[in-house]
Amino acid sequence: MVHKKLMEARIRLQHASLKKSGHNKFAGYSYFELGDFIPTINSLFFELGLCGIVSYDSEIASLTITDTDDGTSIVITSPMADANLKGCHPIQNLGAVETYTRRYLWVTAMEIVEHDALDSSAPIKEEKIIITPTQGAMDTIPEEDQIYLKELAVDLIATCEQGEPKVAWVKLEKENLDAEQKIALWTLLPSKVRSALKNAKG
Repeated sequence: MVHKKLMEARIRLQHASLKKSGHNKFAGYSYFELGDFIPTINSLFFELGLCGIVSYDSEIASLTITDTDDGTSIVITSPMADANLKGCHPIQNLGAVETYTRRYLWVTAMEIVEHDALDSSAPIKEEKIIITPTQGAMDTIPEEDQIYLKELAVDLIATCEQGEPKVAWVKLEKENLDAEQKIALWTLLPSKVRSALKNAKG
């Protein structure tokens, strides 16, 4: 029964009036944040007799959706990756990764349609330059932009850790960051990710 109930929840969610509160000001598109859809999903799950639990271990994050009537369940998984955001405490890195992964587990489980950064990305412009790290670059960035850049850094790190540096490079190009923003972002990335992105550019 869990599959039937999950499909009903997906269909009901399609007809819900969800609004995207996240905005990528650099590339000019909006996206769903957790708070945009979790309350609606929780209400739907309660009505249908479903329960979703997210859990993490060192390698895999999982979302287990259980039918509370018959106990059947379905599990959605995603690989974990280390964020290693420079200038952040380990618990901040962990929180960033878990929030990012949790969001995508729910997006996958509920078939939530998002902006497709790859299909709509502009051709890579070779004249764009990868900026080398500069100490204190984040200090000149507004707090709101710092939060977004940290989320982007987690995305790029995770994508590279999954063996897809070219995909990460395309995502980075799509952001259309200015020089100051790119410098700040670069300081958040570990050296192996910077190297992977440089190699992917070629």
